[in-house]
Amino acid sequence: MNYRSPSQVAAEACRLARNKASLSVGQMLLLGILAGAYVAFAAWLYTVVTCDMTEKFGMGFTKLVGASAFTVGLMMVIIGGAELFTGNCIMPLGVMAGYCSISQMLRNWFWVFVANYIGSALVAALIYATGLWEGTTGANAIKIAAGKMSLPFLQAFARGVACNWIVVLTVWMSMAAMDIISKIGIIFFPIMAFLASGFEHSIANMYFLTFANFMKRSQAAALAGISQEELTNVTWHGFFNNMIPVTLGNIVGGVLFVACFYFLVYRRELLSLSDEIVDLSSRKKEAKS
Repeated sequence: MNYRSPSQVAAEACRLARNKASLSVGQMLLLGILAGAYVAFAAWLYTVVTCDMTEKFGMGFTKLVGASAFTVGLMMVIIGGAELFTGNCIMPLGVMAGYCSISQMLRNWFWVFVANYIGSALVAALIYATGLWEGTTGANAIKIAAGKMSLPFLQAFARGVACNWIVVLTVWMSMAAMDIISKIGIIFFPIMAFLASGFEHSIANMYFLTFANFMKRSQAAALAGISQEELTNVTWHGFFNNMIPVTLGNIVGGVLFVACFYFLVYRRELLSLSDEIVDLSSRKKEAKS
């Protein structure tokens, strides 16, 4: 077989959680910065592709094309080997199976989340310095961010849940693939689906909202075609109004609907495998002593 079965994917996800838990802080920061940057580049591509499509092709087709462009972000993360907070919401599967501890998981989540923001903000500052956003592209970026910052808490939370249910499922399915081309195909469709559906991704939003805050006093804001009320939401306060419920929703979506559900399905196999690993480790220690 050139792919892993679901039960084999569950075991691979546990091993992945163990490896992520063993990373040093320096490794998590560097790999997290890369992942934040990769997602930010994809978000910028989405902004460029969709900046003038709606009036010509309609909203639905515009979302489809823009979301298709955005898929490159997770491709770079998974194939390039980077640490993405939303994808790491699969780690509780390894915790429940005994491959790593809760404290190790939370340590990973904290440093990777911080690093993802550094990477996304770095790309936001870089793109701002290029001046490529001036005109309709910048106006589109502000319009996207203003809509996100205007969301009520419950809506942002629910969209975060739906988003990371799909994103973590994508990470799960990508582990089934044994070659690069298959991984690309697996990543493309579900990531396109979540973004075209209008769901909320905390790491992508780090870029969108930071970039909009850089531009809010520029001429692009006047071209965005949004109300003054919406524009006043483009603040750092608006950043946290979106980031908090979306991040919480991302955690619930990935942990509950992927990590917990698949652990319950493959619990017996995973716990048995974990016991074998512990037993093998004990034998090696005894042999050394």
